[in-house]
Amino acid sequence: MSVKIDVVRINIPEGTNVIIGQSHFIKTVEDLYEALATSSPHLKFGIAFNEASGKRLIRTDGNDQELIKLAVEQAKKIGAGHTFVIYIKNGYPINVLNTIKNVQEVVRIFAATANPLQVLVAETDQGRGIIGVVDGFTPLGVETEEDVKERKELLRKFGYKR
Repeated sequence: MSVKIDVVRINIPEGTNVIIGQSHFIKTVEDLYEALATSSPHLKFGIAFNEASGKRLIRTDGNDQELIKLAVEQAKKIGAGHTFVIYIKNGYPINVLNTIKNVQEVVRIFAATANPLQVLVAETDQGRGIIGVVDGFTPLGVETEEDVKERKELLRKFGYKR
């Protein structure tokens, strides 16, 4: 048996974030919808979920047609069963990640980012599966005292710290 590894570049338009994860049941798409819809009245989102058995369809939901379409395109490119792709606008992953993680059938989160993203996909004779992600770029150094000051100011500007 052999394994082929593909690198799938994920499209992340300006002003959006993507969350990619793994789940295990057909009701995932509806449960993710409920989790996101109740997190904020301003959040716009699109969900695509790749079934791994039965009809093996890409199940979809959301409240923004363009984000749904984008999620479907990326889910097709990844092509791994039990994978979900969520695009959000008017919110950040930090606002919804714990809610998503608490959906009963969610197994793991691979990425939640607005950074350039690559998904590493392994392909065998059975199918495809995500083995990891490359999120952003390689670090260029260690933060200085000035960098620490900037980080703390930014977190306070966003309201995440006092």
